Amino acid sequence: MDMLVTQLAGFWDALLALVADPLTYIYLISSVFLGIIFGALPGLTATLAVTILTGFFGNKIPLDYALIALLGAYVGAIYGGSYPSILLNIPGTAASAATAMDGYPLARAGRGGEALGLTTTASFIGTLIGTLALLVFVWLLLLISKNIASPEKALLALFGILLSGTLMSEDLVIKGWIAGLIGLAMAMVGLDPLLSEPRYTFGWSYLLSGFQVVPVLMGAFAVPQIIDGLRHMEVGEVLKLQGRILPNLGTIRRYLPTITRSGVIGTGVGALPGVGEDVAGWVSYGVGKSVSPDGAQFGKGSLDGLLSSETANNACIGGALIPLLVLGIPGSPPAAALMGAFKINNVIPGPTIDPAIILRVAAIMVLASLTMFILGLFTARVFIRILRIPQTVFLPVVMVLTTIGSFSVGGGINDLYLMLGVGFVAYLMNLMKYPMAPLVIGVILGGLFDETFRRSLLISNGDLLVFATRPGAAILLSLNVALILSQFPFIQRGFARLKGKFT
Repeated sequence: MDMLVTQLAGFWDALLALVADPLTYIYLISSVFLGIIFGALPGLTATLAVTILTGFFGNKIPLDYALIALLGAYVGAIYGGSYPSILLNIPGTAASAATAMDGYPLARAGRGGEALGLTTTASFIGTLIGTLALLVFVWLLLLISKNIASPEKALLALFGILLSGTLMSEDLVIKGWIAGLIGLAMAMVGLDPLLSEPRYTFGWSYLLSGFQVVPVLMGAFAVPQIIDGLRHMEVGEVLKLQGRILPNLGTIRRYLPTITRSGVIGTGVGALPGVGEDVAGWVSYGVGKSVSPDGAQFGKGSLDGLLSSETANNACIGGALIPLLVLGIPGSPPAAALMGAFKINNVIPGPTIDPAIILRVAAIMVLASLTMFILGLFTARVFIRILRIPQTVFLPVVMVLTTIGSFSVGGGINDLYLMLGVGFVAYLMNLMKYPMAPLVIGVILGGLFDETFRRSLLISNGDLLVFATRPGAAILLSLNVALILSQFPFIQRGFARLKGKFT
């Protein structure tokens, strides 16, 4: 109980400190507004919004303000995808794909304003549900952080790379592992963290500091997205927004069970590393269709279906931050980009992170969701006008912003070469369905793995048993081995036969 009181007091202090700072409102309003634009414009994504802002603000302003900008853009972009889903039948982001199933039929029936008002309210409540879950997991962090040393850190970093590769692969899991190991190899370039000797630099002084995180983020996430957007132009007629946008409180009360259920589902799905907001929306939509009395109307303009999707994808944000902050494993691609911002500020998410940072993140999430709610209700018609901007106009602008963001990190032309080189490779890997998030996670966690793995061996005089004799390390080692073995065909066939005996 004392710990609960302490955490609530810390959260309240963090919230009051943000509210009392005038700069908070400037960063909040501008970042949420920008995030909604990125979500509303087909071809842009939440990951791209967070990545670009990481380049501009990552290490150039205090961490608190950077987190406000990045989390505000994250929350705004996931919500902003509902605009084209409802009015264009084109999901602005993958997270809003399920929203289009009922949002567009509602708009065609002249209920677009009602649909937008309800999705705005549902996104607000869903974000708060995910944030509440994040606060609860601060206790877990405090409990496990006391037993974390170098062996556990090394195995946890390796588990994060392998798990992200497993869960983010579209077809073959080995592709995700290959991407993660490429990132891990990239992290080995530069000065040795223990001996300060150059490694794999080939005499190039630029590589002495290793691969910079921001150009890698831009190249891996932004460049392929921009190229793909230019190659596949999506056009459509924006439906006229009809009806009142401000939601009816009676309707909200009637659908509150649906909103609550979807918020819990979205948070739970988000807490699974590497899954993401799009899966959360579809899972919640599927559950809603199976349990709702209105299930037969899903896909035909059901408010129940609309709220099931839109609540879950925003609740997933808080869920995705749980493994990121508590374990150092991003729960979604935007969370992986957010992890890059922590990295360049010399903050390593995981069991040893300062709990005060998590409390500040939770406070920022509350304010970001409130800002998104207000902007969504009172400036919706502004965002609808933005939907009419052609992709041939805004995608080149985004490319310019990406270039500036990469250049501004180190102020050298080599950062641009790195961004373009990684972007070209990432685009080819995307064509072959290699996921990019594991590569980025490998770059970010690779340094931690390298340093803690070798330090563990130095302390134990080269005895590998140090990774099996400590209880925490033994558990993590078992998880790594089990994760690898679970992908062997004969193991999968054995599980399938065992499952058949009990069904």
